[in-house]
Amino acid sequence: MAHSFRELVIGGVLVAPFMAYAAAALFVVLLIRPLLRFVGFLRLFSNAAIAELSLYVTILGLIALFF
Repeated sequence: MAHSFRELVIGGVLVAPFMAYAAAALFVVLLIRPLLRFVGFLRLFSNAAIAELSLYVTILGLIALFF
């Protein structure tokens, strides 16, 4: 069966690209959240949750664009 998306094989298992993006999203959130809390990024904004989410979306959008 032919797929219209690029295929990724990890350990002999065929993985769709959206799974790689989901793993990247999890990695970015787990890596960036402690860093943002350490540098005090969230104190700069009146609505810290929206600022944090906007940063995540921007980073993941750039990952999807460049890779």
